[in-house]
Amino acid sequence: MALKPLDDRVVVKRLDEADEKSAGGIIIPDTAKEKPQMGKVIAVGNDAPEGRTPLQELVKEGDTVVFAKYGSTEVKLDGETFLILSRGDILATVSN
Repeated sequence: MALKPLDDRVVVKRLDEADEKSAGGIIIPDTAKEKPQMGKVIAVGNDAPEGRTPLQELVKEGDTVVFAKYGSTEVKLDGETFLILSRGDILATVSN
């Protein structure tokens, strides 16, 4: 991948969008859809604030994470959309 996060940041690919129909069968337009707050980690930066656990020990490439709703920067690269998150924007990891 050509996108390498700096410092304590993580590159995440958002998981699939929510369903296009509501439970009652109403079609939901793209502008009204709730974007998922979960994603797959694509790349991890290699720096940590002094006295904190290195980010690579907390999340790894391929992990699924839950992140803050408004804490990301959206970037488009080669037709795909990625999110760049700071360490504090990652709220939890999801295990199977």
